[in-house]
Amino acid sequence: MKSTNSPSSLAAKTPRHIAIIMDGNNRWAKERRLPGLAGHKAGVDCVRSTIEGCIESGVEVLTLFAFSSENWKRPPLEVKGLMELFKLALDREARRLLKNNIRLRVIGDKSAFSASLQKKIEKVEVLTEKCTGLQLNIAANYGGRWDIVNAAQQVAEQCVQNKISPADITEELLSAAVTLDELPEPDLCIRTGGEKRISNFLIWQFAYTELYFSDAYWPDFDKSHLLAAIDDFGRRQRRFGRTSEQVEAEMNA
Repeated sequence: MKSTNSPSSLAAKTPRHIAIIMDGNNRWAKERRLPGLAGHKAGVDCVRSTIEGCIESGVEVLTLFAFSSENWKRPPLEVKGLMELFKLALDREARRLLKNNIRLRVIGDKSAFSASLQKKIEKVEVLTEKCTGLQLNIAANYGGRWDIVNAAQQVAEQCVQNKISPADITEELLSAAVTLDELPEPDLCIRTGGEKRISNFLIWQFAYTELYFSDAYWPDFDKSHLLAAIDDFGRRQRRFGRTSEQVEAEMNA
C-alpha cells in the first residue's frame, strides 16, 4: 500500500482517499414507516451525489462500505432485496461510470455471491478498468478481519513454498497483501447515522485515518455533508507520530 505519510500529505486540505460507512438506511425508512429496503434504495441515489462531490473536490479514491460479512445475519428477505438492488445498480450505472471516467472495483469475498451477480461485477470491472479518473471501490461481503486473515494466508503460503522465512515477514510485506494495497491509504473515514465505530471496515488500512461521524442518515447525506467533512479534515493537523513543531517545520521547509 502506498503511504500518504509525507510532508505534502501533512499539509493536504483535501483527502486523496475517502472511505464511507453508509449507515442509517433502515432507521431512515423506519421513521417514515417504510420497509427497510426503501431506505437502501434511497441510499443508492446518495452514492451518485457523493461521487460527484468527490470528483469536484479533487478526491482520487472513494471506498464505500456497502455490505459487510456480518450483514448476512439480516432477515433473508432484506438480504435478497439487497442483492437484487446491487445487480440493478450495476446494470444502471455501468455506462455512467464509463462516461465519467470512473473505475469500479468490488472488494471482499465475492465467492459468496450468486454466479449471476459475480458475472455482473466482473463485467463492470472490465468495462471500466482503463478509466483514469476517480477510483471507486465497493466493499461487499467485506470484513477487515477477513482481509487480514486472507493476507496472512498469502504470506504463510510463501513461507510454505520456501520463498521467504518467518523472519522475512514485515509490516510492508503484510500491507502488500491486503486489499487496496496499490492505492493511497484512506485519509478520511466518514460514518453516517450517528454511530461512532468502524464496524470491521478496513482495519489494517485505517491505522492513521482521520475519523468523522455524521448524525445524518445515509439517505439524507448530501453534497453539503460531504463538503463539511472534507472541510473538517482540512482543519486537522496530521502528525503521524511527530510533534506539532516538527510538522510545522516540515510544511514550512
